[in-house]
Amino acid sequence: MRGTGVQVRESESGGAPMRGRPLSRISDEALSRITETPLVRGNSVKLLRDASENYPAWLSAIASAERYIHFESYIIHDDDQGRLFSDALVAKAREGVSVRVVYDWLGGFGKTPARFWRRLREGGVEVRCYNPFNFTRPLAWINRDHRKLLSVDGRESFVTGLCIGRMWAGDAAKGVEGWRDTGVSIRGKAVADVEKSFADIWDMLGDPMPDSHVADAGSIPDAGDVPVRIVSGNPGNARIYRLDNLVASAARETLWLTDAYFSGTDVYVETLRGAARDGVDVRILVPAANDIVIMSAIARSGYRALLEAGVRIFEWNGPMLHAKTAVVDGCWSRVGSSNLNISSWVGNAEIDVFVESSGFGAMMQDMYLEDLRNSTEIVLDERLKAKPVGRRKRRHRVSSTPRSARYAPTALVIGSALSSSVYRGAHRQLGPIEWKIVAAAATILLLTFAVSLKYPRIIAVPIGIAALWLALSMSVNAVRAFVAERTEDEGVSARRRDTQTEEES
Repeated sequence: MRGTGVQVRESESGGAPMRGRPLSRISDEALSRITETPLVRGNSVKLLRDASENYPAWLSAIASAERYIHFESYIIHDDDQGRLFSDALVAKAREGVSVRVVYDWLGGFGKTPARFWRRLREGGVEVRCYNPFNFTRPLAWINRDHRKLLSVDGRESFVTGLCIGRMWAGDAAKGVEGWRDTGVSIRGKAVADVEKSFADIWDMLGDPMPDSHVADAGSIPDAGDVPVRIVSGNPGNARIYRLDNLVASAARETLWLTDAYFSGTDVYVETLRGAARDGVDVRILVPAANDIVIMSAIARSGYRALLEAGVRIFEWNGPMLHAKTAVVDGCWSRVGSSNLNISSWVGNAEIDVFVESSGFGAMMQDMYLEDLRNSTEIVLDERLKAKPVGRRKRRHRVSSTPRSARYAPTALVIGSALSSSVYRGAHRQLGPIEWKIVAAAATILLLTFAVSLKYPRIIAVPIGIAALWLALSMSVNAVRAFVAERTEDEGVSARRRDTQTEEES
């Protein structure tokens, strides 16, 4: 099924009831409460695979814009692909179209220089940066805008796992494959929810945009009858985490997951284990060669617990699998930016599309099965050997080039893995990969201890600088709060005096 590009309207599938009905009426109510987003009908959804289908569709939508363009991306590389999109956005801005771009500071760090954003601004594009470095908030970098969306004129929206860069596009002339990724195009009433998600981030970063540039669902004509729910995750609200757990618990027949940086929490892993033990066909597809080297080891450290419960795990044999998708019972699907790890669930701004459609679900299943043909299944035995599924076979090969902009989620995941040794080691034996992570951490701590004995200044100076930084940032924040409080108190006193004067007169 290479190259899907098929647009689904529920009526085209004959209005057939969804197989299995994984979500009962009470679950539908719970979904709305958890996500704070209603299920919206009146849509058509098109499945887009890889940059070869996503990028041309995005550029075509940008070229057709007449009023406004909203573009939000975690990373826009300053390469041939990034310049292709920047040229398209500047061209529309010069035509009088309102073009707004939101990028993430950490995502662009080291990849997109200031001149790239300056060129966009000089071309008439409004550009805002999410959570730039702030001396007074030294730990704020943990929260990122990991979304990838594009919306044009309230007419069409795209939600995806793809950023902008040549690694997604590949180079056919040189035989270089692009990264494997998935996105969707949406037409219909759900476009209003995508644009509201963008507007929330935009307004957070500066002056709000005009109401006329945020589509109202009532003004959008129906484009089909596919039920869609747009879920916007923000730091701390854990909407997508709660939703992933609920849907995994409701699965009756199949639960097929694809994820680039899988590292589930204990709760989510137990949900998957419980589903598998109950007879659900649970499968997880992850990259064998990860752009973050340590993530392969971290993901594999959790394989044994999943395999023992009957979960099937596959590793993609291509250059990098970056997609974040799920399909449940062939009729409930998720496509978007959220990875199955604590960073996406709790720390980031994310956006995902949840589609309840047997027609779309069938396409998702077909795409999944095709991906498995280029994957290796991991099976459980005394040596945790790999068993091939298909003609190509690769064992645990990893890339040698980590992406520094993603170190934040990696650090959180490593901390979760090490916790097994710190406070659960007496109750659970470390797995065949976990002991390596713990041993490496122990070695680093021992070396740090040894260096501190012989060269105390080498350890003391960095700690002192960090303490000074925290102290200064806290002092600045305390002074700001004190000044704000004094200003408010003076305002209250002035109002009281005015009131007393009026009463006396």
